[in-house]
Amino acid sequence: MKKYLEKVKKRCYTTRVVIIFKEARSLSKIMWKPGTFVYPIPAAMISCGDMENSNIITVAWTGITCSTPAKLYISVRPERYSYNIIKNTKEFVLNLTTKELAYATDWCGVKSGKDVDKFKEMHLTKEKANFVKCPMIKESPVSIECKVEEIKDLGGHHMFLADVLAINADEKYIDENGAFDISKCNLIAYANGGYYTLGEKIGKFGYSVQKKKK
Repeated sequence: MKKYLEKVKKRCYTTRVVIIFKEARSLSKIMWKPGTFVYPIPAAMISCGDMENSNIITVAWTGITCSTPAKLYISVRPERYSYNIIKNTKEFVLNLTTKELAYATDWCGVKSGKDVDKFKEMHLTKEKANFVKCPMIKESPVSIECKVEEIKDLGGHHMFLADVLAINADEKYIDENGAFDISKCNLIAYANGGYYTLGEKIGKFGYSVQKKKK
């Protein structure tokens, strides 16, 4: 009888350990190998070249690197048609994209400028920039003129670190106070292979510590 009770006790203990282990696993994250998973991020159309000979490449590997002075980066594979254009001219324009530009954004990312005129095929309008020879995309709500400062070989991609020379915003998105109303643009973001519209505004920078109005 004693051996039987010990056997039952051992079985119950083992069952309890298995249950606890399963519960722990259900609460933990699943580990994947290293990869690109910082989402969402901008889906930007990068225009390069000049007003006569230009191209557009869509990139998602982009972002701010410094606020003062203003700097940003784009990462491009060396085999891409636009890579040598940007490398040689040391300039580009980063054009933010919208829901209305989603199709063109994707198309310009999968087609090569050596085969097609992307401005012509996507019915996009070239607009003269202020400080660079690259055309801005008129249909974009915001076009950012950039001058390449440094090129870093990171492996599969090379990073173009650039100074922001000017920000050109469509006046139809400027409110009565002279501020840019980004909520009216229908900007899109890229996440894990998909394009997404932005959701509703749920707060603003510093709102967590802002004193409530009496």
